[in-house]
Amino acid sequence: MNILITGAWNHALEYLDKIKQQGHSVIFMQHEKNELPCSYDWAEGIICNGLFLSHPIEKFKNLKYIQLTSAGFDRVPLEYVKEKKIEIHNARGVYSIPMAEFAVGAVLQLYKKSVFLYENQKKHRWEKHRGLLELCGKEVCIVGCGNVGTECAKRFQAFDCRVVGVDLFPREDRHFDKMVSLEVLDTILTETDILILTLPLTNETRHIIDARRLSLLKNEAVLINIARGAVVDTEALITALDRLGGAVLDVLEQEPLDQSSPLWDKEHVIITPHNCFVGEGNGRRLDTLIMKIFEERGKLS
Repeated sequence: MNILITGAWNHALEYLDKIKQQGHSVIFMQHEKNELPCSYDWAEGIICNGLFLSHPIEKFKNLKYIQLTSAGFDRVPLEYVKEKKIEIHNARGVYSIPMAEFAVGAVLQLYKKSVFLYENQKKHRWEKHRGLLELCGKEVCIVGCGNVGTECAKRFQAFDCRVVGVDLFPREDRHFDKMVSLEVLDTILTETDILILTLPLTNETRHIIDARRLSLLKNEAVLINIARGAVVDTEALITALDRLGGAVLDVLEQEPLDQSSPLWDKEHVIITPHNCFVGEGNGRRLDTLIMKIFEERGKLS
């Protein structure tokens, strides 16, 4: 198979010889926005992230296989992929651990009033805060129970939280106290202390958390979005934050967030620049995932 590999796979150069030894022809390009180093017709397999944002997938007439370095599929025209019966894989599980750790850490920052304590430290001020909260006993609702959601569930269970999963395809899973379908999301939200969004962005999930659903949350509930920005109606969230306990937003509808957004200045909001997926183990996990697929599928022909 003729395989085009981009620099989105950080360690690709370390594996080119091994891939060639399996019978593949390989061409490497560092930057996905650059001109292709081969003809579009040459590529039968592609390992990339956002290549199709700069190079329309329709030009790759002989494409049979796509391996993404991202967990999301939103940079790929999936209807076309399905129509042409192109095999596609994402980076399933690669980024789940740092994202789940981020979710726990962010909630703890809000619950333990880290900003207040840090500001006092900078001012050399010795002042107690009597409003610190505990994770123990809280009800955590995780919407989207794939790899990221499951890793979140493991960690919040360890803090003696009650973890409820909401998913399009509910299942029995020991890491969730229960898992239910999306049809009952509204009921679950009324009981939720911590809402974690880890679901993919689709036409159906765009603004799935809107003004109405935000109104169902308890006062002092915390929302964490580590999915895609557009699963939350930003304007509705800004209004709802007057009564909610806070929000942790690693993703936003507009990235970067406009400097004039009121979200920047809300004390109970944590904003991070689409950063929660970062962890030193990602490279190793991605290498293992990609090479395992090569080994399992032989020559991918």
